[in-house]
Amino acid sequence: MRPAAVLWDMDGTLVDTEPYWIAREHEIVDEFGNGGWTDEHAHALVGFDLRDSARYISKHGDVHLPVDDIVNLLLDGVIARVEQCVPWRPGARELLADLAAAGIPCALVTMSWKRFTDAIVPLLPPGSFTTVVAGDDVINGKPHPEPYLVAAERLGLDASQCVAIEDSPTGVRSAHAAGCFTLAVPNAVTVPAHLGDHHLTTLDGLGAAGLSALFASCPRVPSGAR
Repeated sequence: MRPAAVLWDMDGTLVDTEPYWIAREHEIVDEFGNGGWTDEHAHALVGFDLRDSARYISKHGDVHLPVDDIVNLLLDGVIARVEQCVPWRPGARELLADLAAAGIPCALVTMSWKRFTDAIVPLLPPGSFTTVVAGDDVINGKPHPEPYLVAAERLGLDASQCVAIEDSPTGVRSAHAAGCFTLAVPNAVTVPAHLGDHHLTTLDGLGAAGLSALFASCPRVPSGAR
């Protein structure tokens, strides 16, 4: 058995951009709010929908700006950093290439907005992702299952046929609720052991065959039958 598709989170999974987000949050709260932003606040936002993150920043950072303005300020700063240096996660590009060689399609499922995915995806080989589901493509962001359900639907698959790769509890909950086999590869925050179907410390050296073996080890129930 092998997965019909692999659904990738982006921030923290494909690219190690969480430090970029955290730095930008501090900048925004220092400039527009009370200057009291902490890494504890920042870690609470990892994996969440950007509008939910903006509301949290508004409340806890005392930033009195419209939600979408806060989102766009976040994106401006993170994209500027990515344009200077793209911090790829170990083994991510290699696994993407191996999946393509094996004929297993991939989708990107991220809470970052499309203008950020447009800065990342073109840096990969053409066709690395069959479809991209960005945060501004869905009504309900992670941890709601909608992003992963939309990705599976676009691929013409049941979510239970897919592997989702995530780095945060929020993302794992979203993928699991959709019915995906969920591989947790924690990065900026810890993913509790009871969340997800399997945990790894890195994607380095995994390969399509290794990922398929993990998927085959955990029988799935079609999401419609749950």
